[in-house]
Amino acid sequence: MSTPTLVDDRDANSKNKKALGLVACTALIIGNMVGSGFYLSPASLAPYGSLAIVGWLVMGFGAVCLGLVFARLAHASPGTGGPYAFTRDAYGDFAGFLVAWGYWISIWASLPAIAVAFTGYLAEFVPELKAHRIVAIGLTLCVIWLVILINLLGVHKAGIFQSITTFAKLLPFLAIATVGLFWVRLDNLAVFNPSGKPLFEASASVAPLIMFAYLGLESATVPAGDVQDPARTIPRATLLGILSAALLYVLGTTTVMGVIPREQLARSSSPFADACRLMWGPWAGGLIAIAALISSLGALNGWTLLMGQIPMAAAHDGLLPSWFGHRSKTGVPANAILISGLLATTLLLVQSSGARGLVAFYNFVVNLSTMAAVIPYAFCALAGAIILRRGNGARKSTFTPIEIIAFVFSVWTIYGCGSEAVLYGVLLLLLGIPVYIGMRSRALPSFRRGIHSVESSLDTGFDTSYPDPKAL
Repeated sequence: MSTPTLVDDRDANSKNKKALGLVACTALIIGNMVGSGFYLSPASLAPYGSLAIVGWLVMGFGAVCLGLVFARLAHASPGTGGPYAFTRDAYGDFAGFLVAWGYWISIWASLPAIAVAFTGYLAEFVPELKAHRIVAIGLTLCVIWLVILINLLGVHKAGIFQSITTFAKLLPFLAIATVGLFWVRLDNLAVFNPSGKPLFEASASVAPLIMFAYLGLESATVPAGDVQDPARTIPRATLLGILSAALLYVLGTTTVMGVIPREQLARSSSPFADACRLMWGPWAGGLIAIAALISSLGALNGWTLLMGQIPMAAAHDGLLPSWFGHRSKTGVPANAILISGLLATTLLLVQSSGARGLVAFYNFVVNLSTMAAVIPYAFCALAGAIILRRGNGARKSTFTPIEIIAFVFSVWTIYGCGSEAVLYGVLLLLLGIPVYIGMRSRALPSFRRGIHSVESSLDTGFDTSYPDPKAL
């Protein structure tokens, strides 16, 4: 199978002029990775002691391996769609559809969680939001749709917004990750695994909590049709973004866990702000809260940019209805973005109106999104050998150690997500099968008509009719 044609490049180029360069792509990766998952992770990881820091290092190594895999794939097959494009190119339409379906779900399902985190940070300045749930939900929806409107204005404007929010939010967290190390108390890091779980189970529990912060490492591969010189820009941006985020994660988490006692940290709803208050006073906590607000907006913008690209790429390949692939006058997949936004809105309204609280809803979405996003990682980890073997003709292309590590890392993370997230993730994937069958059923009659038309025009004398299934 040849590399799929995912986007009409002439249309994309004429309208977007290859709007995303190295800086914008790197900002897209860092902006999507460094978000609410990182800011809340020290509190959720506090029960595991310094095992969590080891977990950041190990998961960072696995993320770098995945980044190298995506860099290799982007160089061999630079098409819009990211994990979907690579999976379809390597394994075929059905596997590509399942990855696109699951990856798309993981993106729009994450939007309410990110927006809820934004509202939670804003409550530090407007405490009344904690007492008025309806107002908080309304504000959360307004944030989601404000970012959607920004993305509807065009990829270039979304890229500028991403760059501004990314680099603006990094400065205070870089200060925590560097200067804050002088305030670390080693006795707060002395206990290795206080959770009471065996090391194997504790390590598995840590994996998805950390991996949620690494989600987005493939971000620059998704809008490849809008990237300048994608074969060079995407690999560079991917490695630069992952390494930058991993360094920030390890140092920042070490600082927070070393400044705040473990029992107090486990109860914190804003661990970085609390650490800054202990180190530098109340003004620093407020500054970090502002940075968290900017970060949440940046992550929300980055994922909104991507959630229209995946269904658009699948629609161009005939795996989703064609209106998913329609570009607006500004060159963006407006239909796909609006439909995704409506699904995210529905999820937020349904969950917030039920018995499940917003915090429990956030935790559930974290596990579900991680599971749904890591499945495409597992597919892509071993796709490179297939794609490169096809490109090299008779020359063999085998799995590399990096690809094997990336695959094992992905499977381990899925295991750590727990039974509930895996169950719901599999059910959501299965719900996509009727959609795939419907699209294939619509495509088959036109395909057969085309075959018979070719037979009639060539009149070769060969019997090319379809065999009777009963005779097989």
